[in-house]
Amino acid sequence: MEQSIIRTEYSELMQKSYIDYAMSVIIARALPDVRDGLKPVQRRTLYDMYELGIRYDKPYRKSARIVGDTMGKYHPHGDSSIYDALVVMAQDFKKGLPLVDGHGNFGSIEGDGAAAMRYTEARLQKVTQEAYLADLDKDVVDFVPNFDETEKEPVVLPVKVPNLLINGAEGIAVGMATSIPPHNFGEVIDGVIAYMKNPDITTGEMMQYIPGPDFPTGGIIANKDELAAIYETGMGKIKIRGRIQVEKAKGGKERLVITEIPYTMIGANIGKFLNDVGNLVESRATSDIVDITNQSSKEGIRIVLELKKGADIETLTNLLYKKTKLEDTFGVNMLAVCDGRPETMGIVEIIRHHVRFQYEIATRKYKTLLAKELDKKEIQEGLIRACNVIDLIIEILRGSRNIKDAKACLTDGITDNIQFKNPSSKIMAQQLNFTERQAQAILDMRLYKLIGLEIEALMKEHDETLANIGRYEDILEHRSSMAKVIIKELQSFRKAYASERRTEIDNLKEAVVEEKKIEEQVVVFLMDRFGYARTVDVSVYERNKETADAENRYVFTVKNTDKICIFTDQGQMHLLKVLDIPYGKFRDKGKPIDNLCNYDSSGEHFVYLESLERVSTSRLVFATKQAMLKVVEGSEFVVAKKTTGATKLSEGDEVLTVQILEENNTLVMCSAKDMFLRIDCGQIPQKKKTAVGVRGMKLAAGDELKQAVVLGENDNIEVEVKGKMVALNRLHIGNRDTKGVKK
Repeated sequence: MEQSIIRTEYSELMQKSYIDYAMSVIIARALPDVRDGLKPVQRRTLYDMYELGIRYDKPYRKSARIVGDTMGKYHPHGDSSIYDALVVMAQDFKKGLPLVDGHGNFGSIEGDGAAAMRYTEARLQKVTQEAYLADLDKDVVDFVPNFDETEKEPVVLPVKVPNLLINGAEGIAVGMATSIPPHNFGEVIDGVIAYMKNPDITTGEMMQYIPGPDFPTGGIIANKDELAAIYETGMGKIKIRGRIQVEKAKGGKERLVITEIPYTMIGANIGKFLNDVGNLVESRATSDIVDITNQSSKEGIRIVLELKKGADIETLTNLLYKKTKLEDTFGVNMLAVCDGRPETMGIVEIIRHHVRFQYEIATRKYKTLLAKELDKKEIQEGLIRACNVIDLIIEILRGSRNIKDAKACLTDGITDNIQFKNPSSKIMAQQLNFTERQAQAILDMRLYKLIGLEIEALMKEHDETLANIGRYEDILEHRSSMAKVIIKELQSFRKAYASERRTEIDNLKEAVVEEKKIEEQVVVFLMDRFGYARTVDVSVYERNKETADAENRYVFTVKNTDKICIFTDQGQMHLLKVLDIPYGKFRDKGKPIDNLCNYDSSGEHFVYLESLERVSTSRLVFATKQAMLKVVEGSEFVVAKKTTGATKLSEGDEVLTVQILEENNTLVMCSAKDMFLRIDCGQIPQKKKTAVGVRGMKLAAGDELKQAVVLGENDNIEVEVKGKMVALNRLHIGNRDTKGVKK
């Protein structure tokens, strides 16, 4: 078989492939359709349940059956995505109008996951059948082949309510995302009816009917004035607050009870909120909270904060809104698939597309119904005529040899093969002109239909058919008549399924927390050899000076408003606020320093600690195992980050010494092979913190520095080498980058 090589530009091929992939994700996976407000996986799951006959008035069926059937017929993208969609459609704390009636463990508002699909059961909600899946048998929407062309599936469901607004939507596509908040069912229906009566309605006028989102979790929308711009453009941010109530407790105390939470707090964020409140107490941001308990149940949210007597309720409430998720932002981006492409729309535009879709499905529905009524009319008229000449028809049937001859006589008056007893009957038979369908109906008619009451019923049914034809033609010919039908249906849905608004909408002042002014004082920082750190008052230190100096590795004074610089052997510098360090009695144990900042004792070791105030006004000398030296201006370490690189290290190198440099200091380097070199610190060049430095000492193969000591003019330090003491200040001052002397 002859083969050919197709040469193409790789970048063009990648571009085309990625665009195809992106559009597939956008259209076929992540974004809802503006017409029914459903993503493909939701649409296919609901349609499959409809096909399986899992109706609201029928027994529940295993979720695994629904998921497997949906995956096998319509959505070959994995069972987890289908089950997740099924679960969300059954959760009343996520959806304003749940579309699935779940039976079993379908998760909780606190983030508990649903049970496995083999344990749970589900069926359609009544509203889903009536407003989402009705009329599928009336050719109201197009059907297309499924992925393997063995089944047919609807392109869109004939949803009669604006589901995109009622239930909202969330989805992340390629390069875009949708985030539409849920709204109140009754209000949205009112908005649709208002639009149908006035298609030129403005966003401001529409907001008289739909004032804002209505979240299933309740809460308070705090930026009412910004909603108009959000609904106009389809983009913006909604501030949501939880609802706090004050209750009286024993002993004249009070408690704060959170009864409603922001929609964004659903799930793990409830646990995070509890931790955040605990952190506020630990960090001394407030001392008014004595205890916090989560008493939430199936009846609703109830998070209780027990307060001490005389607590400042207003300040504490503002603190909760400012420092925790009790006030949060819901980012709105009303993006949906419209006419086959993603589009961001305002609320009026979404309703406009929905109403246009309603007219489309209503037109197709009543055309189908009209065609059926016209067919019934044709047959009914034939049967009525047949009853008037029933004796003639009986004679034709008795004189016919077969059905073909009888039908030919009824439709075209052909009497050649029929024997008549009465010659006049033959003349009358030649004048018959029933239609093909009428003739078949006459042949299929049973004798009991000739009873008088049955003939009366046929006449009555014919009158009803004529009335239906007139009504359907009026609906199809006059848009106002169709509008009345749609509005009447919407009103019936509103009456049956509307509920009270849960979310309050208001303009609230921004929560302001006045930071308590910290009284600046000098404290003494103590850290023992195990890494436990604490601060004590200067007078406490003075009374226990000898013990403190003997038991602790680092002891220095620092202001309580300052930070401490922790330099590590891995070339990192961690900043630690003094206020975060436990302050108390001299015999208090303190806290491990790696619990107070980003320092990780398992992967690094500190080589130097000093206050940021002193570091920032000094110069620091760095020395490493590979004898790399540099001097860095301390101001470079005044940074906002909690962790920053203090120096650059070569592979396998570590920092040995970091120390503040003073006038006339010298540096003594001692290697593992007992080579010593003392140099004037003036020989060490000043570098940036991102630099490696320069070589301070020529090391022999396999040798490395084991110690680097900065000496002041009056320092007298000795080290032991092979059983004898070496005074470092008596070493001869040599030149940098030399071998040194053997000791």
